[in-house]
Amino acid sequence: MSELRSAAWYEGNDRNAYIHRAWMRRGSPSDALDATKPQIAIANTASDLTPCNAHLDEVAESVKAGVWAAGGVPLNLPVVSLGETQVKPTAMLWRNMAAMAMEEMFRANPIDGIVLLGGCDKTIPALLMAAASINLPAIVIPGGPMLTGHFRGEALGCGTDVWRLSEEARAGTITNGQFIASEQSMIRSKGHCNTMGTASTMAVMAEALGMTLPGFAGIPAPDARLLSMSHETGRRIVEMVAADRKPTDIMTKQSLLNAIIAIAAAGGSTNSVVHLLAIAGRLGIDLTLEDFDAAGSGVPVMANLQPSGQFLMDDLFRAGGVLALLSQVEGLFYRDPITVTGDPFVSSLGISPVYDDTVIMPRDAPLMEDAGIAVLRGNLAPRGAIIKPSAATAELLQHTGPAVVFDSIEDMRVRIDDPDLDVTADSVLVLRGCGPKGYPGMPEVGNMPLPRKLLEAGVRDMVRISDARMSGTAYGTVILHVAPEAAAGGPLAFVRTGDIITVDVKNRSLSMAVSDEELQARGQSPASEAAYAAPVRGWAKLYVDHVLQADQGADLDFLVGSSGGRVSRESH
Repeated sequence: MSELRSAAWYEGNDRNAYIHRAWMRRGSPSDALDATKPQIAIANTASDLTPCNAHLDEVAESVKAGVWAAGGVPLNLPVVSLGETQVKPTAMLWRNMAAMAMEEMFRANPIDGIVLLGGCDKTIPALLMAAASINLPAIVIPGGPMLTGHFRGEALGCGTDVWRLSEEARAGTITNGQFIASEQSMIRSKGHCNTMGTASTMAVMAEALGMTLPGFAGIPAPDARLLSMSHETGRRIVEMVAADRKPTDIMTKQSLLNAIIAIAAAGGSTNSVVHLLAIAGRLGIDLTLEDFDAAGSGVPVMANLQPSGQFLMDDLFRAGGVLALLSQVEGLFYRDPITVTGDPFVSSLGISPVYDDTVIMPRDAPLMEDAGIAVLRGNLAPRGAIIKPSAATAELLQHTGPAVVFDSIEDMRVRIDDPDLDVTADSVLVLRGCGPKGYPGMPEVGNMPLPRKLLEAGVRDMVRISDARMSGTAYGTVILHVAPEAAAGGPLAFVRTGDIITVDVKNRSLSMAVSDEELQARGQSPASEAAYAAPVRGWAKLYVDHVLQADQGADLDFLVGSSGGRVSRESH
């Protein structure tokens, strides 16, 4: 083992070394601060206000036991936690702040390796962004999905059925009382959403990137095997420190492409695009929207999971798990990338059998062919927009209709159920002012509710376009991440109600029947711009002043790249 990074704090007989050691002893074994003992931080996103991560303190105890058993010293390090369902105006506003704070704490403290405990949507991406920037040995523990709840005898997809039942209540097919009653059944146990939403997608992403122990992704949070794997993860990080196996050794361009393939096969969340782009930026890897289309669009969806399919995450685990799922497309993966074990990622595939081929579909009978995330371009989205075809209505993937424009989320909520709204099932709902700068923070509002009068008439999907994101648990023909966004002067700012918009997913096109000359003329009229008021102070101002667009991962411009783990000055 090369000299441990923590030795710069603890070795020596001067006053600073004395201070560092004395304040850390507090009942630890006498050799806990020896130069041979790796100091392992457990970056813990547990919080009662991040309900999906509330159990991670228990997980941390298993990690500690594994670290001690392997000869290391475990150190709990609470880090910024973001509860997707709780924080306003959107958790995405603080993903970069969380990653920045994590990076600084990893660098500032006497640690040699890091165990990254995440679960809820933004926590794993933020942890991986920080780990990429600091580049110390690191390993991910996904917190795991919850068990399935039931309402009136039917399984509930966490998130997905919120959207479905709320629309049925608005349509009048169920009562509002029935909708509210389902609330008691939605969340059955500890863990994150049980659909293939963003949290589950981030676990699949971390596994395919090689940043977890093989087979960790998708273990349900209440399952005892999650604690067992957490213990083994504690042992593994000590080995990784000894081998000096760092994130840049594991997360390469090919492993990022493997993650795109895995997410497509799982029918994963569109949010993976902004998170993988941001992680790539921290690694200094040139990943683009074209890579998502090239690597993922031809991948079949093998997981029959909500929101694209029928089943839920504990069904996937019962059916064989994430590795059994990814084994169905083993031949599509790049062979060179390694995992935290030092072995190739593909060496863990083809081992786990499939026990239920109604959940994990046979390779010759996928849920959908060629249904990975698609990137659209045109005069409405010069720098790209994305759609998840597996969650869309097939008949709407090629569609032309008149725009119905909303300048903000508030404008949409005021007018969407107005019986006098000039809208039909052929209309294209356009929402702007909800991108990284415009909201600010790029919220999950792209899956706009349908107009009540159309719901009552039986309509259940329409083409929707915005510069926002949508929950990974959501579904519908929803075009997202339009770049540049309206608040950055993108063409979306100048769409007018009645403009004819054409969507052609097969040909990767998103355009409006407005000439360049007319768009330029509209751009000179302030009245045509989407509502936008720039923040004046605090994090929101820093964010708006420096956030990149969705096609670049919506990171802050000054956080792209890495700074390493070196600290040049002492504290006293």
